[in-house]
Amino acid sequence: MSRYVFKMPDLGEGTVSAEVVAWHVKPGDLVQEDQVMCEVMTEKAAVEMPAPVTGRILSIQGEPGDMVAVGSELVVFDTDATSAAAGDAPAAKTPPPAPAESLTPHRRATDKQPGEKQEIAAAAATNGAHANGEGKSSRVMVSPASRRRAVEAGLDLSTVTGTGPAGRIEPGDIDSALAAGAARGAPPSMNARANASHAPRNGTEEVKIIGLRRVIAERLTESARSIPQYSYVEECDLTRLEGLRKHLNDRRPPAAPPLTFLPFIVAALARVLDKFPQCNALYDSARGVLVKHKAVHVGIATQTPQGLKVPVVRNVESRALHDLAAEIRRVAEAARNNKSPREELTGSTITITSLGKLGGIASTPMINMPEVSIIGINKAIERAVVVDGQITVRLMMNLSSSFDHRFVDGFDAASMIQALKDSLEQPATIFIDG
Repeated sequence: MSRYVFKMPDLGEGTVSAEVVAWHVKPGDLVQEDQVMCEVMTEKAAVEMPAPVTGRILSIQGEPGDMVAVGSELVVFDTDATSAAAGDAPAAKTPPPAPAESLTPHRRATDKQPGEKQEIAAAAATNGAHANGEGKSSRVMVSPASRRRAVEAGLDLSTVTGTGPAGRIEPGDIDSALAAGAARGAPPSMNARANASHAPRNGTEEVKIIGLRRVIAERLTESARSIPQYSYVEECDLTRLEGLRKHLNDRRPPAAPPLTFLPFIVAALARVLDKFPQCNALYDSARGVLVKHKAVHVGIATQTPQGLKVPVVRNVESRALHDLAAEIRRVAEAARNNKSPREELTGSTITITSLGKLGGIASTPMINMPEVSIIGINKAIERAVVVDGQITVRLMMNLSSSFDHRFVDGFDAASMIQALKDSLEQPATIFIDG
């Protein structure tokens, strides 16, 4: 046997350890070179770990949620086992025995567990009177909890067809029978329906916080603990911007994606930040230095199946509107599909977060450390407002923002949002230099 030890690699950017998120293989498995073995999470991104060689896995280190140091043993291979020959393959697994409560016609009565005997005897005694004489067995196999629920609902169990092993009545079968009005040949009473739909629930579920969810929890906790956040909300009249958006969508190039409000807001923000460089900055706490950036790299907070990610659109200040819209869509889709490279999830200088149609009236977004500013987009909705002394209907939207009050004074924060508001309300200014 030739052993090959694969160690946790250096994943870059000062990474000293990585968290095991999920294993896709187990000891005894024969894997091919480049086959994905596991997924690990650094402080920056999730990384799929491919097999470096072909062979049989002898051992793996780390359960999901465990931290494994760079250079530590991760997987041990037997590289001589390069084929799944009959002599080398593990013996075929026999199917597990049926659970005690899942009776089959081929099991002897003497094989039954004591609990099964009691349940079957109780089923026969309770339901013997319900046998219909047409070949239907009087033995109704059902758990005590389901039997009690049926009694409370007035449901005759002899009328219910069980879909479980050996005809056992499952909770879903009772749900179906009640929905079909099978109780005593008539719809259940109001009381029965209430009992069925409001039955008490018990039990708990424990979810281990690992992977991206752990990173999110740690970062938000640190953000709340270390940053004195100042929030500011302002409303914007997007009526003119909506007219421009529709006009440009009617004339967009064939390959260009439809324009939403987001690329306009990002483009306007890039121009506004020229006058408020302290809002386009990162705080290096280790050095005690505020780093103001000339380039505008906007993080787009994106909800994904794995949790909240912030892919980055770089150099927003140099992008045309349709290019900006396409890039926003590209990085967001890559994040949702878990295909973002690590460098695409780092390096933002300011973040925009939006809940889309769920945007609500206002929010207090949490700053994405080490940034010092974040802009939240709320829902755009038509409202009656007063314009030049007249009540009229306008398309209104609130901008919710948060700032690190250590480096962005309240006056500067409010002034920046007012400048952004003016840009969005007079959208032609987004495209005019100066």
